[in-house]
Amino acid sequence: MIRYGIVVHGGAGSSTRLNGACKPACEAGFRLLMEGATAVEAAVEAARIMEDDGRFNAGCGSVLRLDGKTVEMDASVMDSGGVVGAVISIRNVRNPVLVARAVMDTPHIALSGEGARLFARRHRFPRHVVDPRARVRYEKLLGEIRSGRLAKRDPRWKECELPGLWNFETPYKKVFVDTIGAVAMDRHGSMAVAASTGGASPMLLGRVGDTPMVGSGFYAGPHGAVTATGIGEEIVKRVLSKAVYDGLAEDKNVNDACGDGLRLFPRTVPIGIIAITPRGYGVCANRRMAHCVRVAEY
Repeated sequence: MIRYGIVVHGGAGSSTRLNGACKPACEAGFRLLMEGATAVEAAVEAARIMEDDGRFNAGCGSVLRLDGKTVEMDASVMDSGGVVGAVISIRNVRNPVLVARAVMDTPHIALSGEGARLFARRHRFPRHVVDPRARVRYEKLLGEIRSGRLAKRDPRWKECELPGLWNFETPYKKVFVDTIGAVAMDRHGSMAVAASTGGASPMLLGRVGDTPMVGSGFYAGPHGAVTATGIGEEIVKRVLSKAVYDGLAEDKNVNDACGDGLRLFPRTVPIGIIAITPRGYGVCANRRMAHCVRVAEY
């Protein structure tokens, strides 16, 4: 049985060499829990630290959209009491997860686009800075597109003609995965999830994945807190986090519930899941996935 604890991940497919990068976020969240902080506070702080680390596709490290300059991010926070906050396609904000947390204190569940940006400005959240490593990842993507290797890495684009789908202001001819998340449980038994992403790569303008969608990229309730990572379009179709949560509600072992969620997908679709419950935690992925766990047990 868990007294309190936290689990973080660095995205499905992220190198296990990034376990060390997950550790500071996990340790910071765990320290807060030790000091009596809420699960929401711990999960959000862990996510914020990972947003500030350019090695992850969130916050400062968010992938550039296909025009090479636009950054649109999503983030979400939910506690086991059912309170939700999310931002969708937000721009020019350093820490989308902090804005999502602030949305929890409004009458709304989610803010998007320009409304989310202006809300962040009103609350004086720091502005976004593109980490140089995000530029390196973009240049690698361009190489895959130009060489025709994109469809092999990302099956969503197999039958697509990119020029015909182009929806950026910058003309196509001038131009040529992943999420972080945390689940936590505090000393009072309350649980929470926080997730943030710069989106999948490549992306058209305005693309929204699973991260800000309740039940798909995240879910929390009295039986546990769950977040997922991978190809957002596939996660949304299966409402993955709620499916895992429903398994927990049916009294399944947390690892069994996460494993059942993973088996909803073919092996070709990269998926990762983390979850925490009073009875234990689960980390499950069909790819390498950087993560870190700290729990205090009875």
